[in-house]
Amino acid sequence: MALESPREAAPKKTATEQRQPPSAPHWATLPIILIGTFVITLDVFIVNVAIPATQQDLHASQSAVEFIVAGYALAYAAGLVTGGRLGDLYGRRRLFLVGVALFTLSSAWAGFAPSASQLVAARIAQGLASALMGPQVLAIIGVAYDGPARVRAFNAFGLTMGLAGVFGQLIGGVLIHADIAGLGWRTCFLVNVPVGIAALVLAPRVVPESRAQGRARLDPLGMVLISAGLVAVVLPLAEGQQEGWPMWTWLSLAAAPVLLVVFAVQQRRLAAAGRSPLVDPALFRQRSFTFGVSTAVVYYSGMASFFLVLALYLQQGLGLTALESGLVFLPLGVGFLTVSLSARRIAAALGRQTLAVGALVLTAGLAALFGAVQHIGTDGAVGWLVPGLTVGGAGMAMVMAPLASVALAGTDPRYAGAASGVLSTASQVGGAVGVAVVGVVFYHVLGQGTGTSAYADAFTASIYLLAPLALAVAALVQFIPGPKAASSA
Repeated sequence: MALESPREAAPKKTATEQRQPPSAPHWATLPIILIGTFVITLDVFIVNVAIPATQQDLHASQSAVEFIVAGYALAYAAGLVTGGRLGDLYGRRRLFLVGVALFTLSSAWAGFAPSASQLVAARIAQGLASALMGPQVLAIIGVAYDGPARVRAFNAFGLTMGLAGVFGQLIGGVLIHADIAGLGWRTCFLVNVPVGIAALVLAPRVVPESRAQGRARLDPLGMVLISAGLVAVVLPLAEGQQEGWPMWTWLSLAAAPVLLVVFAVQQRRLAAAGRSPLVDPALFRQRSFTFGVSTAVVYYSGMASFFLVLALYLQQGLGLTALESGLVFLPLGVGFLTVSLSARRIAAALGRQTLAVGALVLTAGLAALFGAVQHIGTDGAVGWLVPGLTVGGAGMAMVMAPLASVALAGTDPRYAGAASGVLSTASQVGGAVGVAVVGVVFYHVLGQGTGTSAYADAFTASIYLLAPLALAVAALVQFIPGPKAASSA
């Protein structure tokens, strides 16, 4: 496995790839492509801080507010697999640049949106642009780096994504509080514009181009089936809680497995006929990829919901402002950053079991938060939360930093984009499922209580689901083969 033997983490290149390898990466390649990862993840979290001011300024309805949040995630999840495959076929750097350009334009659109409906449309455009840009980052890492450099690059990817998630709320709170040029909440979107322009200028010079070799073609039917299936899963999960689970949500959820099964059958038939499926079934014959993807689903189902219920508890239970609640996330970030910087040494000692140990550390952090919230309720000192947040952040780092490396170890470079798209999609779908399930528990307990004190009960009730999810990550890691098993597979 990647973390136990970096040399064995590098995928075995096909004869064609060996004859036509991608150019060597520039020293600035990794920082530039990780800009894409940072802004994609940041825009998942930063918008939550901007919602109250946005709703007041644009006179947005509750439905519009929901789609400002959900529209981005929905478009992103639905387009990831297709975006990854487009990179394989037409060039990963090219698709990365197209995604950055569209993301920059849509961020400017969102920042200057004159109405709620235009902001919703801009957020959907941001999600589609992210789906083009995001899979290329992991794919470029997978084919441009080898051996120890590849392991370091994957760890940097996990660190970047974690920092954007952990500090997203704080960054948003600071931007809104600063009220630059009187723009208020709009700076949460406009901050992407100079970052995107810098990436567009630098990426053509420092990011090597690569693509799948051969005469592969697009799979339009597969693109429609996978997109429709993912929308049928994510849309009702994103909207069902707020809408009261109307009939359409259940019909959509019932249609989702049918669409995804039809997609799987269609992909198998294309592969058997020697044609070019969107997702080659051969990817799932590799146990490290299959269980790596499963681990990502379970992990992100817990983490996405954890950030949601913690933000609700801090702002609506404890009555903190967006900036104050963002500052409470700092201990989480400190724990995450401290352990991430030691990720290589931890990985050298623990190998793939780094993920399992991280999940157990995360469970300990959740247990500490459970005890702290029971102690302070909604009127105690927030300092009691610091130990649990710090430990929890350390556990997150031990899972997030190596997860992509473990899941993608040994993936054929020809399918790097598609594999990255599948892994990213699994993370997004896991997050949507987790938010829906944990949200049901949170709001059910909240509805049984009275006043702000109910938020403490709702948060601790959520931990009864979050802790088992963390333990499930530790269990799934045991099914991922070690380096000897992987090399003989």
